This record gives sequence, structure tokens and C-alpha cells, in this order.
Amino acid sequence: MKELTCISPIDGAVIARRRSALPEVAIAKARAMREAQKAWAARPLDERIALVRKAVSLIGEQTERMTQELALQMGRPVRYGGEFRGLNERANYMCDIAADSLKPLVIEDSAMALRQITREPLGVVLVIAPWNYPYMTAINTIAPALVAGNVVLLKHAEQTLMVGEHLAEAFHQAGIPVDVFDNIFLDHSGSAELISGRHVNFVNFTGSVRGGASIEHAAAGTFINVATELGGKDPAYIRSDANLSAAVDGAMDGAMFNAGQCCCGIERIYVHERLYDAFVEKAVAWVNALRLGNPLDPETTIGPMANIRFARTVREHIAEAIAQGAIAHIPTMAADDGGTYVTPQILTNVTHAMKVMREETFGPVVGIMKVKNDEEAIALMNDSNFGLTASIWTSDSDAAKSIGARLETGTVFQNRCDYLDPALCWTGCKDTGRGAGLSVLGYMALTRPKSYYLKKKV
Repeated sequence: MKELTCISPIDGAVIARRRSALPEVAIAKARAMREAQKAWAARPLDERIALVRKAVSLIGEQTERMTQELALQMGRPVRYGGEFRGLNERANYMCDIAADSLKPLVIEDSAMALRQITREPLGVVLVIAPWNYPYMTAINTIAPALVAGNVVLLKHAEQTLMVGEHLAEAFHQAGIPVDVFDNIFLDHSGSAELISGRHVNFVNFTGSVRGGASIEHAAAGTFINVATELGGKDPAYIRSDANLSAAVDGAMDGAMFNAGQCCCGIERIYVHERLYDAFVEKAVAWVNALRLGNPLDPETTIGPMANIRFARTVREHIAEAIAQGAIAHIPTMAADDGGTYVTPQILTNVTHAMKVMREETFGPVVGIMKVKNDEEAIALMNDSNFGLTASIWTSDSDAAKSIGARLETGTVFQNRCDYLDPALCWTGCKDTGRGAGLSVLGYMALTRPKSYYLKKKV
């Protein structure tokens, strides 16, 4: 039996050890949940909604626990207060729109016939959640899946083992049965066995491209629906008419928050030549003002990366870029230990021949390139294997809409970035994966259509 271990990025201490469930135990759990699903789906929608809202409220009463445990597990500074705001916004929005989203589509209801399309829950939903935003990414699927009448099995990342436990405690305390929602400790092979054996009906996976490919491989031939969100290399374009100060503040926060460990964080910036020099100067000052340090210190604004292997990737990308001619603008900070504590970095004189501008770095580094016009910016923004979000900084909304229509991405932002609006569909293209999270489309993904043609008179 494999042991799962969470090593704190703060000091390398082991803070959690959990035994991975044996495959037969995981399969038995999924079977029990399948049996419980019909009774759960038969409960009134308002009752399911109320229970989900109560669970979310209980987590809101424990934000100090959330904040402290996130700092210990993955290094986010306590000054940012955890993830309850986003979790609450997403879960409650999906509860708010549930009745309208799930109501039948009535084509005809006459004396002659009833013709309608209803939405049926899929059954057992497996959520394989990531460590970087472990509460918010999980709730994206957990809340609407339960509301829609599915049962949910949560398998959390090894780096954030305690998050799955916390969510399960709150949902059970709220009155949601263990066979309706539960957390399981499982290794990759155990997850694959659940999927390939058709013991679940839907899989939501957030993680690496390689991980997503393994999930799809496990599901091949099973006809199980798989939704994947596999990260990005999200660009920002600073047009010549942008508000410079707002663009610097927004884009740099999007690049550096959470030590750059955001799927929709900004990893490459294209600046119109008219603003380029001023943007770089202000961006360097912005990053130099960050305080790298222990995330348990309220004065820390950027903490360590979650794991030493993630930090190695960042350092490798930076070193390769510099060797190929890139210019690094941020001196090594005092807290940089060569390990998980990584100096946030700005690189210029970069090209798309460099990994730092093409591969997902997923850390506190951003490359900045000068462009002459919209056409050049669009070509560079689309020159990527990923397509999650893209941001355009401009005072011209018509231009933003026009440029956005030509971008290969899941979400287009104007004058903001790195945000998930629960009213909009969270989706991507290319190696970012496929699927539709949140919004009314989130309910469509977690249910199947069922048609009725009831002829009343013969």
C-alpha cells in the first residue's frame, strides 16, 4: 500500500502522511456511492441546494484553519486569507442558477402531447483536484455536481492532502451523507483503475498535460465523460492606449500572485513599443517591492513554491533563457535559498525559441516582449500549445472584442486577468484540455439530456 506524503515547502518538514486506498477499497466505495445516488437525486432540489450552502457556510467559519493549512501545505502567504471568498462566490452562484439551469426544456405541453428535454444526473462524479487552488478548483465541480443529483468522490493532490479532509468534514457536518460525498486517498494507478473499470460516470481532472493524457487513456473505450483543465501559458497584451499604471499592477499581480502557480496566471507579456520601456521600468519596480519569505509571516507577499521540483523547473527555464540572451532584471533576494524560495523574475530580450516563452513554467517569472502592432501581438499570443485565458489591456473595448475574436483561448479579458467568473464558462482549448466548468454550461456537463415524447391522445 503506497503512502502519500505532503512535504511543507516552508522548511521541508513532512506535515501529513496518508495511506493510499487499495484498488478494491476504492471500487467498493464507488459502488456504494452508485447505490446511494438514486436516493440523493430523488431528494428535492431545494434540499440539495440548502445542504451544499450549509457545507460552504461551515467552511467559512473555519477560514483561519484554511489559511494556516494552505500556508503549511503549499506556501501561500497567510496575509491573503485563504480561498473562502472564491469558494463561496462560485458555490453559491451555482446554487443560485440551479433551478433555471436544470429545468426541463418544454417543446410542447398541450392536450395532444408533452414533448420535453430533461437533465439527468450522470451518477458517480470523480473529482481529481490540484494543489495550487485546492478549495476553489474542487468546488467548481463538487457544488454543481451535488446540486444536480450526482454523488461525488474527491481525490485531492498529494501536496494538499488535508484539503480533501477539510472539505469532507464540512460536507458531512452539514448533513450530506458519506456515500453522497467523500474524500479518498488514492494514487495514480488507483484512480486509473476506477476509471478504466467504469466505476465512475464522469471525471473532472485539473493538472498537467501528462496527467490529463493518462486520464483520457484510462477512459478510452469506456464512454465516460472526461473534463480536463491542464494549465496554460497565458499571454497579456498591453496596447498603445492602455492605462500604464493599471496594466502594470494588473498584469504583474497576475504573473506573481501565488508565486506564479496559477493555471490562468500571466506567463508572457507583449507590450506595444510606445509603452514598452515605461512598462518594463514600472514592472521591475513592482516586483522589487515584493517580499519573499515565510508564508506564516504576515509581512510576506510572496511565499515559497509548493515543491522543490516545481522550483527546479522555474530555475531551469530562467537559466536557459539567460544563456540564450535574455536579460534578468531582479537581483537575487535575500530569502532565495536555492530551493523552494525563488526570487520572482522579469526577463526581457526573450524569444519564442526559449522554454520560458513556450512551455508552462508555473512559477514567479514572466517574459516581456516588444511588439509593433495588434497583428504582431495576436500572432505571438496564438503561438502557443495552450489556450486558457488571454488579457488585453486597452481603453478601446471594440478593439478588445475584435482582437479577442481572433485569439485561440478559452477566456478573453479586457483590463483584468487571472480571475474566474462563475457566471462564465471556464474552458480551454489546445493542450489546456477540454470541458465546461461553472455557469449554466457547467450543469450541462454534469448531466445528460433525456427526451420525452408523451402522446396524450390516440
